[in-house]
Amino acid sequence: MTDSGYSGGPFLRPAVARVPHHAPGGTSSALRRLAANETPWPPPPSVAEALREAALWSHRYPDRGSRELTEALAERLRVPMEHLATGTGSVGLLKQLLQSTVQHEGDEVAYAWLSFEAYPHLSAVAGARVRQIPLRDERHDLEALADAVGERTRLVIVCNPNNPTGTTVRRAELERFLDRVPERTLVVLDEAYREFVRDPDVPDGLEHYRDRPNVAVLRTFSKAYGLAGLRVGYAVAAAPVAAALRACAVPFGVSGPAQYAALAALRTEDELMERVNLLVSERKRVTDGLRALGYSVPGSEANFLWLRLGERSVCFAAACAEAGVLVRAFPGEGVRVTLGLPEENDLVLRAAAGADAAAPG
Repeated sequence: MTDSGYSGGPFLRPAVARVPHHAPGGTSSALRRLAANETPWPPPPSVAEALREAALWSHRYPDRGSRELTEALAERLRVPMEHLATGTGSVGLLKQLLQSTVQHEGDEVAYAWLSFEAYPHLSAVAGARVRQIPLRDERHDLEALADAVGERTRLVIVCNPNNPTGTTVRRAELERFLDRVPERTLVVLDEAYREFVRDPDVPDGLEHYRDRPNVAVLRTFSKAYGLAGLRVGYAVAAAPVAAALRACAVPFGVSGPAQYAALAALRTEDELMERVNLLVSERKRVTDGLRALGYSVPGSEANFLWLRLGERSVCFAAACAEAGVLVRAFPGEGVRVTLGLPEENDLVLRAAAGADAAAPG
C-alpha cells in the first residue's frame, strides 16, 4: 500500500487523506495465481447455468433485499431472516458496519495486526482511530486486544481464521474475550474461511451471536463457494445490527447474477465441500513439505499457508514467480501462499527447495 496522494479540499473529509491506497497493478496470465486466496476451480455446471440464466435478466434491477437468498440462508443456518443481511462480500458488510458504528472523530476500531489488509483501509474511510494489536506467535493476542478496548472503541474485529497467518482463536479464549468486551462495543467475527476449519476447538461464531447482542458474524461466498468475482457475502447479527446493515447498504448492491449463483452454490454445497476437502488435504501435504525443507509454517485452518520470512519475503516470492506461480509477499513480514491444484502447489515446493535467497535459517 502507498500514500493516497490526496491533498484535500474544503468540501472533502480530511480523513480521506489517511486512507491507504493500493497502486493499480495486474497479474501475469502466464503465472499460476496463488496470491489471492481464490479457489482453483471454476463454478460447477449448475452454478454456471444459473449465471447464464441470470444474464438474460441483466436489464432488470436485482431484488434489493436478496429475499430468496436470505430465506435459503435462514433455513440453512437456523436463524431468523431479520438476523441476516447480504452485501458485496464480507468486506462490503464490514464497511457497512463501520458506517453504522463510527460516529465521531476519535471513535476507535481495534483489531489484531498483521491481519486482513482491508481493515486499516475501511477504518480510515470511516474516519476511525485505529488500534492495531500485534500478533503473538502468529496468533491473536486476545488479552491484549481486550485491554485495548476503551470508552471510545466502537468496534473490534476478530479474524478467525486469521488472514494472512491462517491461525485461529480457540473456543475458551474467545469466550473469555467476549466476557471482557463491554456491551457498548460491537465485536465482529470475520469468518471468511470458516468452511476450511477442521479443528473442533475453533468456535463457530453463530454459537456466540445467539446470546450476545454485540456479536456479528461475517461470511462470504468468495472462498469455499468459489464466487470471488461476483461479490456476495452475508452477516448474521442481532436484529438491530442486521437492520443497520441493510440501512447502510448500497441499493441493489448485490447483483442478480450474484444472488442466483449463491443460491445455486448452496444447492450444490456437497460438491463444493468435496473441493474444500481436497484443499484441506493439500494444506497438510504442502505444510509437511515446507516444514521438511526447514521452513517454519504455523498450522493453518484456512486455504492458505503463511511463511514468516521477514526480509527474505520478496526474494521467496520472486523464486516462486521464476517457477511459474504467483504468491503474495508482505515485504519485511512474510509470504502467504494460497493452496491450489496439486501441480500448482508442487511449483511452490520446488521453488522453496531452490530459493537460496529465502532459505530458512
